[in-house]
Amino acid sequence: MIVCVLLPRLELSVALGGGRALLEGPSALAPEPGREQLVGEVSAAAEVFGIHPGMRLGEALARCPNLALVPPDPLGVADAWEGVVRALESIGAEVEVQAPGLVCFDGAALRRLYGGADRDDPAARLRERRPGRRLSTQPPAWLDGVVAATRRAIDRPARIGAGPSRFCAVAGAVRARSRRAEIVAGAADLTDAPVTLLRRDARCRDLVAPLERLGIATLGQLAALPRPAVADRFGPAGLHARELAMGIDDPLRPRVAGERLEEVLDLSEAASGAQLGRALELLVDGLLARRERRGRALRVVVLGARLVEGGTWRERVVFREPLADPERMRLVLGARLATLPAPAETLRLSVERFGPPAAVGDALFDDARTRRRARLREAVRQARAVAGPDAALRALAVDPDSRVPERRVVLTPFEV
Repeated sequence: MIVCVLLPRLELSVALGGGRALLEGPSALAPEPGREQLVGEVSAAAEVFGIHPGMRLGEALARCPNLALVPPDPLGVADAWEGVVRALESIGAEVEVQAPGLVCFDGAALRRLYGGADRDDPAARLRERRPGRRLSTQPPAWLDGVVAATRRAIDRPARIGAGPSRFCAVAGAVRARSRRAEIVAGAADLTDAPVTLLRRDARCRDLVAPLERLGIATLGQLAALPRPAVADRFGPAGLHARELAMGIDDPLRPRVAGERLEEVLDLSEAASGAQLGRALELLVDGLLARRERRGRALRVVVLGARLVEGGTWRERVVFREPLADPERMRLVLGARLATLPAPAETLRLSVERFGPPAAVGDALFDDARTRRRARLREAVRQARAVAGPDAALRALAVDPDSRVPERRVVLTPFEV
C-alpha cells in the first residue's frame, strides 16, 4: 500500500514566513523572474475566486483585483522540504518526491518496523494480497503504526493518505484531515472525485480545463469514456488520465538517499558581473576541496542565490557527464549564473547527486613536468591531511581596482 504525505501550500507558507499569514486574505505566489507568467500556489481565500496554481497572471488578477502576489523563495522551500524528506528517510522510507510538499513511499516496507497488532499475522497479509479484494475505508492496524511514525518524524501538521496506487494515495491525502489518514481503495472511491485532482499529476494538469469545458466534472465520468475516443481527442496524456481515474498508476521510483554537501559564500556588497564570477570560482574550488567528496565526481548540483531586492533564486544543473574538473564546472555554471535576475548578497552551491570516482589518467610518455605536478599534488594532499583543508591556498584576484585592500585578493583552495 502506497502512503502519501501532503503539506498543503508549503511553498506559499514559506514565502510568507508562516502559515498564519495565509489567513490574512487572498494571496498567491508570483511568477519567478524570467519564467512563464503563471501563478504558483494560492491560499484558500484565493481559491474562492476560482484561482488555481498554473493560472495565467492576468486572469488571476482579473478574477481577484486584491490578490496579493508573494515573491517566491525557492531556496527556503528547498531547505524546508529537504528536512522533511530526510526525516522520512530516517525512519526507513524510500520516498518518491512528486513536488515540494508532496511525497509518496511504500508503507508495506515499514510494516514490520512500525506495524500494529497484525504485523505478524500471516492471515492478514494473505487477505491483503488477495486479487480483487476491496480495501476497507478504515486504516488497518499496521497502517496506523506507519502513520504515527511518519507524523513523529516530520513533526508538523500534514495530510496523509493511502491507497493501492500513487494517485489513489494522493487523492486520499487531499481528502484527509490533519489528524486522520484517509484510504482510497481504488476506482470505486474515485468516482465522485473532481477532475481538478488531475492537476496533482504533471502529465495531466493541462487536461483539466478541456475536460471541464466538455462537461466532464468527475473522474468517474472520465473513466466511463471509451478508450479510443479519449486517445483520439487527448492522446497519450488523456489515456494516462483515464488510467488514473481507474486507479491504475505507474510504480514508484524512489530517490537514492545521499549525503548533503554545500558551500555558501556571503558577499560583502551586492555582487554581479565579474565579481559574481569570481565568487563562483571560490565556491567551485571550495566544494571540490571538501574531504566529504572522497574523490567522487559531481553529477547534479544546485546553484542558488539570495537577492538584494528580496527573494531567492535557484537553478538545478545536470552535467552531461560526471565532472570533477573545476574549469569545466565554471563554464557550465557561469552560463546559468548569467541568468540571475538581480544582484546577489549570498551565493550557494550544493551537490544533489554524486557520480563515480573521478578517473585519474596517466600520460602516455611520463615527462618531468608530469612528475613534478604529481609530486605537487601529493604534497598538497599530505599538507591537507595534517593541517586541514586550509593548508594549501592560492590568491585569487576578486576586485583588483577596489580601494579596500581586503577586497582586492582573497584566498581559495589550491588545486594543481
